[in-house]
Amino acid sequence: MQKPKGHSKTSASLFILLFAAGLLVGGLASFYINFQEINSLNDQVSVLQSQVSELNGSQNVTNQNITVYQDSTALAAIYASVRDSIVLVQGTTDSGSIQGSGFVYDFSNRMVVITNYHVVYGTTSLSVTFSNGNGYSATALGTDPYADLAVLSVDAPDSEFTPVDIVSSSTLRVGEPVIAIGNPYGLVGSLTTGVVSAVGRTITEDYSGGFAIANIIQTSTPINPGNSGGPLLNSVGNVVGITTAIVSDSQGLGFAVPSNTILREISALITAGTYRGHSYLGVSGEDMSYAIAQEMGASVTYGWRIATVTAGGPSDGKLHVDDIIIAMGGTAIRNNDDLASYLEEETLPTQHLVLTVVRGDSRITVEVVLGTRPAPST
Repeated sequence: MQKPKGHSKTSASLFILLFAAGLLVGGLASFYINFQEINSLNDQVSVLQSQVSELNGSQNVTNQNITVYQDSTALAAIYASVRDSIVLVQGTTDSGSIQGSGFVYDFSNRMVVITNYHVVYGTTSLSVTFSNGNGYSATALGTDPYADLAVLSVDAPDSEFTPVDIVSSSTLRVGEPVIAIGNPYGLVGSLTTGVVSAVGRTITEDYSGGFAIANIIQTSTPINPGNSGGPLLNSVGNVVGITTAIVSDSQGLGFAVPSNTILREISALITAGTYRGHSYLGVSGEDMSYAIAQEMGASVTYGWRIATVTAGGPSDGKLHVDDIIIAMGGTAIRNNDDLASYLEEETLPTQHLVLTVVRGDSRITVEVVLGTRPAPST
């Protein structure tokens, strides 16, 4: 018997609807399961990211803490190792009293105190007080106003002396950390820190007879009245300079005589009472500039222009007014800093020095036999 065609079509349609519904339900179920798994994976990833972030944060904090701890430990250790070497220098003058700083140095098994010339200048009596508070009388063994240096002998038992090491300042670079320890405003044993701001500077003090003190270290380390004569230390606690001057009303602008000057002079200061190794050119002048070059029609904008030539001096008849020194011994001279530092570091009195000079439109060489600086007028 044949089934009605309408019934067959209805059954087929129903089957298709059921199949489609099954596919839809299955798809939804599969989507739900996958969605749950994805959410679970995302949660796990978030947890892992959070753990990694916490781990990185902990590492950063640990590294920072270690760095700060090491730095503070280094400074504390340096201070502990040298504090007993730093002394308070006090003196009496006709007009009152002075005070400054100094440090102990062992020169060939002889204990001395090194300080600035201007700390002891004009004193009628001197004393040195150690970090333990014990004070003793002192006398100046030798002085050099041209380098602002003085070496003192202290009438104290050997047990009071704790010397520091002095190393070459030749390797100092701009940006290196430095430490100053001294007695600013009478605050005994104060430590300050900074960096080397420049090297090869020149400064002129009232006591130097108008001559420049050469090859000076410029530093951002705070230096105040009373710091004068104290040591400038490198990052391992060795002396690389002696703090000597500040610029009034400035911030972060201090100066120190380099340790090379101390090492070069100390033997003469102790044995002879003075140092006679400062070369003398017998001229005065000024730094060149673009404006000066334009004014005088010069072909160079750098160098050192001669303003006066001392009659009877080493350069008399050799150098002329308006000559421009642009090199010494083959080393370029840009300004007075270069000129003074070269004379101080590279020459001695009686030495023959070849200068490269711009004279008018010509570039010539001039040989000068260097003299010895005359005694300062002050």
